[in-house]
Amino acid sequence: MRKSISRGFAGALAGLLAGLLASVALAAPAPDEILSLKGKRIGITVAGTEHYWDLKAYQGQIDEVKRLGGTPIALDGGRKDAQQIAQIQTLIAQKPDAIIEQLGTASVLEPWLQKIRAAGIPLFTVDTASPSSINVTTSDNFFIGEQLALKLVNDLHGEGNILVFNGFYGVPVVAMRYDQLRTVLKWYPKIKIIQPELRDVLPNTVQDSYAQISQLLNKYPKGTVQAIWAAWDVPQIGATQAVDAAHRTEVKTYAVDGSPDVVALVKNPQSSAAAVVAQQPYLIGKTAVDNVARYLAGDRSLPPATYVPAILVTKENAAEAATKLGQVNAK
Repeated sequence: MRKSISRGFAGALAGLLAGLLASVALAAPAPDEILSLKGKRIGITVAGTEHYWDLKAYQGQIDEVKRLGGTPIALDGGRKDAQQIAQIQTLIAQKPDAIIEQLGTASVLEPWLQKIRAAGIPLFTVDTASPSSINVTTSDNFFIGEQLALKLVNDLHGEGNILVFNGFYGVPVVAMRYDQLRTVLKWYPKIKIIQPELRDVLPNTVQDSYAQISQLLNKYPKGTVQAIWAAWDVPQIGATQAVDAAHRTEVKTYAVDGSPDVVALVKNPQSSAAAVVAQQPYLIGKTAVDNVARYLAGDRSLPPATYVPAILVTKENAAEAATKLGQVNAK
């Protein structure tokens, strides 16, 4: 049975990798392809930029629009739904040649994304899965969630209790990662999620996660908690700090995004941070703009999603991964 599952997983993994490679090929211009946004105005609306991932993806979009000769109209929603919606209304009124929307709560944004398309403006998204989007540029968050869950399962040898942060399920990429965790754990019934699940918050994410985990480590004595999982890596910082301060070396932390601070924690052999799946947000932002340029030049062959590769960073490969990610100063 174990061999059958392994063969099935290997086949699924091969298919995922094949799809990923095909998407990567779409993400990079062909040698003879010249992209241009000369004379074009591109609206950019993002949910917020206080997180490393958000800021780097935002910067990638702005820089690439300028590099291709276009004019970015870039607006930061400040992590306030009402503010981002007002900014989307402003962009629609300005009638740019295209709009790129990044992150946010899908249920809140979708009516306004529909209004963008209704206004005849091509809509592209970054990390926002939407039926209104011509193309979303993102990481393969299904694969990311699976990778992280399998790493956790293997580290725990298929048995233990875990604390899970689940405060932003309304964000599609977070939901994908969480659902993959649940799917993997279905096959490892000796791993239990401690209830109730934790709620990560904005702002003051690090301080809040530190306080929550510190309290729970006092409640659950040594040997009763083996891991802490988060769908993004800012809660992981606070959780890791709390575990290390409590000297609970048996507890390991896991998350997604790969900010330099977290990669440095994973790299540190004394830290409880066991793994983070690191994305390439600047490249994701740049790739979204390249897809806009292709579309405006008449290319209608773009797929619904373009995936940019992510890297599973562990204690074993953190130094090498930091170099690949351009985080040479991660210590």
